[in-house]
Amino acid sequence: MITNVSLTTVYCLDQDEAKDFYVDVLGFEPRTDIAMGEGFRWVTVGHPSQPELEVTLMTPGPPLDTEAANFVRRQLEKGQMGGLGLQVDDCRKTYEELSAKGVTFLQEPSDRPYGVEALMRDISGNWLVLVEAKDFKPEDFAGGDQRGNSA
Repeated sequence: MITNVSLTTVYCLDQDEAKDFYVDVLGFEPRTDIAMGEGFRWVTVGHPSQPELEVTLMTPGPPLDTEAANFVRRQLEKGQMGGLGLQVDDCRKTYEELSAKGVTFLQEPSDRPYGVEALMRDISGNWLVLVEAKDFKPEDFAGGDQRGNSA
């Protein structure tokens, strides 16, 4: 039986820079950093409040074939890769704190039917969404046909 999500991958161009960003800027903690042969390095970080979840910071390469790795690299360089959704207590306050640390935001905090949301980039160009969630109903959305969620 599956009990939870324990690992997710975020592609990056430089593992050291990505690790520093997630740890020093976003407040994650380093988890694993080991060489595994043939130039492969396993680097993970995680949020202190989620010991069961690790984020692998992986450069485009094996197990991707060359064509796929090159595509991911190009998407990162263009800033067109998705990354993570990060839940926050106060989106506007977090936006101010991260802006002061030099984080690039694509969208300032905005009210949405599901909460307050801001869109930022990590050091590799991945989009990260900050969400201060709230309860919502399908009718809170235009069209009203989405399923409700309880934050």
